[in-house]
Amino acid sequence: MALKKVKGNFERMFDKNLTDLVRGIRNNKENEAKYISQCMEDIKQELRQDNLSVKSNAIAKLTYLQMLGYDISWAGFNIIEVMSSNKFTLKRIGYLAASQSFHCDSELLMLTTNMIRKELNSQNQYESGLALTSLSCYISADLARDLSNDILTLLNSTKPYIRKKAVLMMYKVFLKYPDALRPAFPRLKEKLEDPDPGVQSAAVNVVCELARKNPKNYLSLAPVFFKLMTTSTNNWMLIKIIKLFGALTPLEPRLGKKLIEPLTNLIHSTSAMSLLYECINTVIAVLISISSGMPNHAASIQLCVQKLRILIEDSDQNLKYLGLLAMSKILKTHPKSVQAHKDLILQCMEDKDESIRLRALDLLYGMVSKKNLMEIVKKLMVHMDRAEGTMYRDELLSKIILICSQNNYQFITNFEWYVTVLVELAQMEFGSKQGHVIAAQLMDVSIRVQAIRSFAVAEMAQLLEVYSSSTQLSIMQDVLYAAAWLCGEFASELKNVEQTLMAMLQYKALPQHIESVFIHNILKLFARLLERYETECKYDEIIKYCDLIDAKLSESIKSAELEVQERSSTTLIIVKIVRDAISESECYSFSVVLIYRVPSAGKQETNGKIMDDDSFDEKKGDAPLAAELLSLFAGELNPVAPRAQKKVPVPDGLDLDAWIHEPLEESESDSDNIYDDHLFVKPDKTEYKSEKHVEPTEEELQKSREARKLEQMNNPHYLKGAAKKRDYENVESIPISELDIPIKLVTSSHKRSDKYLTSDKKKKKKKKAKKEESSSDEAEPTVGSTLMVNKNMELPEGATLSDTESVHDNLDDPHRALDIDLETVTMAHVDQKKPKKKKEKKKVSEKHHASHEVVNLLDTGGKKTKKTKKEKKGKLKKPGYEEAVGISTPSKEFQ
Repeated sequence: MALKKVKGNFERMFDKNLTDLVRGIRNNKENEAKYISQCMEDIKQELRQDNLSVKSNAIAKLTYLQMLGYDISWAGFNIIEVMSSNKFTLKRIGYLAASQSFHCDSELLMLTTNMIRKELNSQNQYESGLALTSLSCYISADLARDLSNDILTLLNSTKPYIRKKAVLMMYKVFLKYPDALRPAFPRLKEKLEDPDPGVQSAAVNVVCELARKNPKNYLSLAPVFFKLMTTSTNNWMLIKIIKLFGALTPLEPRLGKKLIEPLTNLIHSTSAMSLLYECINTVIAVLISISSGMPNHAASIQLCVQKLRILIEDSDQNLKYLGLLAMSKILKTHPKSVQAHKDLILQCMEDKDESIRLRALDLLYGMVSKKNLMEIVKKLMVHMDRAEGTMYRDELLSKIILICSQNNYQFITNFEWYVTVLVELAQMEFGSKQGHVIAAQLMDVSIRVQAIRSFAVAEMAQLLEVYSSSTQLSIMQDVLYAAAWLCGEFASELKNVEQTLMAMLQYKALPQHIESVFIHNILKLFARLLERYETECKYDEIIKYCDLIDAKLSESIKSAELEVQERSSTTLIIVKIVRDAISESECYSFSVVLIYRVPSAGKQETNGKIMDDDSFDEKKGDAPLAAELLSLFAGELNPVAPRAQKKVPVPDGLDLDAWIHEPLEESESDSDNIYDDHLFVKPDKTEYKSEKHVEPTEEELQKSREARKLEQMNNPHYLKGAAKKRDYENVESIPISELDIPIKLVTSSHKRSDKYLTSDKKKKKKKKAKKEESSSDEAEPTVGSTLMVNKNMELPEGATLSDTESVHDNLDDPHRALDIDLETVTMAHVDQKKPKKKKEKKKVSEKHHASHEVVNLLDTGGKKTKKTKKEKKGKLKKPGYEEAVGISTPSKEFQ
């Protein structure tokens, strides 16, 4: 036996420990995988030995390899074997490996239940602490159920080290086994008044985490937390308590009245920025909850805003971000207090950190009013010119649109200005992905605001002309979708239909969905022209436009997109019908023959006969051709309500998931699919040529080089490489020639939308001179301020805008299981014990005792008062109480 032990110790001298493994990995960076695989084989040999010291050394190396990403699940039994060692040094290695490699779904956890229970009941506090620490990493529902009583017993340990770890471990137990919360709650409540500050802080942390789902359960603890808040100096514990009070205040508004003073004192006195931030957050929540029953706390709000300004002006980016985040919460309830710091928010737009700029954008969204909308949008557009980064510019563009369109364009007083801004954005960011947002806004404004349609259609016609005349892309392509649709839908508002139609007929390569809209609206514009030319008897013009449309759409009908094919085919057929009808009409044949004018007005002569204009109109036909074509596009379109499609009821018997036609079975041979790829597209003939590529020989290459050099020497336009370098050192000697340009160059750095801002300022100056009365929140009425916005939206029958989709809880939320009521008693507790009447009376008296503690807090600011005889006997009943969570909690004001 002694020889075997000596032999084991001798072998251990040559084993590689963890330090050797780390050193070897660093020295074998080129062949790291090969070296680690060799080490794995050595570790497996060490795990086969009987010596626990050798096994623990192998497990330590496996733990390091697991951190590098290697799988060590195959060594689970060996890890459990090292965990069961009697030596603490070896046991610690095993528990560390378990916390790294085990998880709640590991199948080997069932083997560790009794071993961990033994460690929890150990007399050595460090062994119990080691088991608690490791168990928190891989506790499962079965382990939580089996070990909950043992962990609960450790709450009464005489050692603070164990009590602190047991309190924290109970939270993990509650997440996996929520039924343990009811029996453990009284002991957890006792730990809030534990003499050890570490245990006290741990209990506060656990209760605050439990209150995330159902804070109503912990309203009875308000007196204890209030005492801790006013006496403790631990900033981290104060942060947790203040967070909890922020969740409890909406449940009991009277609690907020008592919190204002201590929170304000903390804001004045604390130098910890994290505590200051949480105090401000809770003050905001308190003021929101008590705003209906208390006077306006302007002083508290001003204090919070001033402190937040200090955070925003700090050089630390984290504090600046938190300050902007808290400022956005104040903005929802007290916008005027935040609007006074608009200059500071605009300064944050120039910050290097993109997250801070985005947070400042969110603040500007809530600071907008009718007075400052144009000014804020102008500054954002100037900032957009200088901003870098595609994602940030897209976010900036979308935020500008959100600011202007919020609440059905509530703050827009001049819609001409807004349409101009949208057009400038479309030309400014032609490479942006937000083109569909601008297009939707242009269409929405033109549909809702009827008085702005003529101006919007004129701007869209101008966009189409710029697009057709320019060779490079300078406009977002998605905006062309809106431009084509608006010019076609509201063609009656166009001043020059012919020019717009010619611009649309000159469209270049466009995405399929935009091209199909162009084709469809070309037909609408053609119908408008047909109506006018038909009344003026200009049939030659109609034939000319029919030929132009036919020539353009003959190319689009070959498109690979089915929608473009269908639109092109339909339009070509309608145009052909119009051309045939006009060609066959008597009126058209009459217009092409020689017409002799007679001196008498209103008469025409042909073939020796004089024809009156009235008789001429009768021969055209009963119904004008244009009227029939325009009837295809008759009707007013209203905007569709959000989620309207989801509210359409599915007819009975309709299965949306069923196949309309059963899918065809795939053929085994691929011979039938040879030409599938070229079904709608003309194939390239070169694809089917099987030409063999022959590599040229060295002689052929040399001949081709000589021929190329000879050609270059004989070519007078070829720049030879031996040309002398020009000397640009004496730049001043270069003569300057003046260019005689007859056209005056006009350069302007101002945008078209700026003229609305300057005109608005002039009107305000005139208003001050005349001293006219106006409200402080509304701007001076401008050209478009009295325009009505149509708020009617299309919905299915029986559906309303108030119908919202049901919001389900997140099934992956680990705190979802903690949403339980502590007062409800399960059937298991009822079967085990049937309470007697005396115990029921005692329970009721305890409830009243807890409720009176809350009342003392709310009525006396945390100072305890003496109970009257009636209160001691439980005969005094207070109105406005409702039973909840095992205690009686006040929910209304006493009258």
